[in-house]
Amino acid sequence: MHTCSLIDYDTYVMGSRERIICILTAGTAIFAAGYIFYRSVLLSLILTPFALLYPRFKTKEIIKKRKNELNLQFREALYSLSSSLSAGKSIETAIRDSLRELSIQYPNADTYILIELEQINRRIGMNETVEEALADFAARSHLEDIVNFTDVFILCKRTGGNLVQVVKNTAEIISEKIDIKQEINLLLMEKKLEHKVLNMMPVLIVLLLSASAEEFMAPVFSEPLGRAAMTFSLVLFAAAFLISKKIMDIEV
Repeated sequence: MHTCSLIDYDTYVMGSRERIICILTAGTAIFAAGYIFYRSVLLSLILTPFALLYPRFKTKEIIKKRKNELNLQFREALYSLSSSLSAGKSIETAIRDSLRELSIQYPNADTYILIELEQINRRIGMNETVEEALADFAARSHLEDIVNFTDVFILCKRTGGNLVQVVKNTAEIISEKIDIKQEINLLLMEKKLEHKVLNMMPVLIVLLLSASAEEFMAPVFSEPLGRAAMTFSLVLFAAAFLISKKIMDIEV
């Protein structure tokens, strides 16, 4: 089984190769957009250093995607745990059984939940309590569902509550939240497509006008006032993109 250092799901450090590819991709896109709006290689090159900011945005996207994947996988782990506990098995045995079951569902050993279950099993084997292992996992996950489940689990273990019901209820709550989020994403799918099309419109309009009305657009690319107008347009374009992206990002 795969082994690795413990993951903090709120932290992601890009490798050198990944960062370079990220910057080059963003730099190419910025240079192309700059040339379309300014028709100047020099001005386009001046804009390209903004590509250095892109890895930061990409890192946030990767972190969000990774946490979403972990949340989905955690739901499956809870279903497996609930089934084992309902059969009268101890929590330690249930975790080992869940690891075996999920290894079939997720063949890739780098799957986050497999790594975490393996780590919990290893810590239990080193005489740590399940509560300590789960608390560490919850702290590193930075996911509300996992943190809440761990808090209730620890309280249940201390007070002798119904552990089977706790696991089952948590799995149902997480499943409902995920279903709601998927429904929202489905409703927003058309709007997200419109969002992408509208983001491309300013670039396409400038290209169209440049091709069909070259004399009309010439002052925009050569006169200081025209370039100032283009700069203002680019700023508005960037602001609209960020605001619309924020509006589309609905948390459940």
